[in-house]
Amino acid sequence: MTRSPARAALTSPALACVLLGAIAATGFAPLDLWPLALVAVAAWLALVHDAPTLRQALWRGWLFGLGHFTVNNNWFQHAFDFQDAMPPVLGYFAAVGLALYLAIFPMVAAGLAWRFGRRATATPDPAFILVFAAAWIATEWLRSVLFTGYAWDPLGVMWLPAIGIARLSAWIGTYALSGVTIVAAGSLWMLSRRRVAMPAIVVPLLALAALSALWTDAPAAPANAPRVRVVQPDIGQEDRSESDGERVLSALEKLSGTPGATPRLVVWPEGVVRDYLEDGYPFYAYDWSSPAYLRRRIARLLGPDDILLTGGTSLSFDREDRIAGATNSVFAIDAQARLRGRYDKAHLVPYGEYLPMPWLLKPLGLARLVPGDIDFTSGEGPGNLTLAGFGSIGIQICYEIIFSGQTVDRAHRPRLLFNPSNDAWFGSWGPPQHLAQARMRAIEEGLPIVRATPTGISAIIAADGRLLATVAHETAGAAELPMPPALPVTLFARLGNLAAGLVMAAMIALAVALRRRER
Repeated sequence: MTRSPARAALTSPALACVLLGAIAATGFAPLDLWPLALVAVAAWLALVHDAPTLRQALWRGWLFGLGHFTVNNNWFQHAFDFQDAMPPVLGYFAAVGLALYLAIFPMVAAGLAWRFGRRATATPDPAFILVFAAAWIATEWLRSVLFTGYAWDPLGVMWLPAIGIARLSAWIGTYALSGVTIVAAGSLWMLSRRRVAMPAIVVPLLALAALSALWTDAPAAPANAPRVRVVQPDIGQEDRSESDGERVLSALEKLSGTPGATPRLVVWPEGVVRDYLEDGYPFYAYDWSSPAYLRRRIARLLGPDDILLTGGTSLSFDREDRIAGATNSVFAIDAQARLRGRYDKAHLVPYGEYLPMPWLLKPLGLARLVPGDIDFTSGEGPGNLTLAGFGSIGIQICYEIIFSGQTVDRAHRPRLLFNPSNDAWFGSWGPPQHLAQARMRAIEEGLPIVRATPTGISAIIAADGRLLATVAHETAGAAELPMPPALPVTLFARLGNLAAGLVMAAMIALAVALRRRER
């Protein structure tokens, strides 16, 4: 008796891989269903292992990635709702189009595992799982660097609800933790086949790591520490036109608090101050306020030892005083209305802050998503602003914070990272995912992180990844605490992603040793 086409489709490995990829996406914020995601990854490993040919293994890997990234990056569509150059419906095609590309990376991992780790056997095999985990580390790292990189939601991020396991990234980094996630899922698969040797090692070790959260919290801030105040005005992208400058500034002022006896570092988000803060531009560049007036208004909010950090834009001009370039920047302003430093964003968002291949894409009607006619230019890389009374403050603007191993100037380690962002573009799924990745950077580097966003989620994050204070999504408010202390330099902070490479090499070496032992 033959099966009906509909039933065959519903039970096909191809459809199963797409569905398992989608289910695996539920392991990330805002759902945080990481046990369900582990089961989905375990079932996918089994389907890749049982593929009859390398071509089928690659196909099953790509389909898993298609389902996974389509669901996980659904917020990407929302960014198209705030510009006029392209129809918003194009966002749905863009989200799927991005998934079509990103699916290549799990496809390659699946192919490598099938080709180099699989035996012609129907039983689970620890060597196969280890090779798969190593391949996943390599391909996830590649995803973060190829074509400027797209490092959104590495698999290891889903351990944050079990924060003790997430803190393993302080030793090995997030990409290696993703490999550990593959090992954990593979152990579930082996357990389902009554192969207990590998689960008997992996499960207790992960349980111990999870329990370690009970005694690995960072110390509290000292009583005399300067304070940090995070401002979230809850002003959406659609409410920040050039004509809204006074209303936006008033909202920021009301939430910035009042000076006290202790110095304060007041932080404003990216994308809310649209007027220019620097002097010396041609007169036509300025709109409703002069930079001196704007800085004086900000300075009135500050005590004598306070400093305010805010996102803004810096312009450069050619010899004819025409705008030659712009940078997405953070400015430091003191109580005397002076600029105390500027950081320029280095890792720009393709199609967001600049349009790649404009000679091809502009004639097709495509435009970048950030308003304006001039593409942003990039800064020099991770950098710090040294502020009197506060020390060295590292800056990572928005998207920059998702790149593991690329967020800190290792030669000049800061005491805190400031991550202003504009998450109003990204619907309800993007902001909690972005916050989760900032928490992973805090754990990796052993540094507290302060996030300020226009509509949330703003947060003060301890150096161990805990949320000390938050301002909820789409809520106007502020959070103020003593500045959290940094932890001692972590192993990952010393080695960077070399740590992930060492874990990958160890997994491959162990897989080879297991194969030789079998022979």
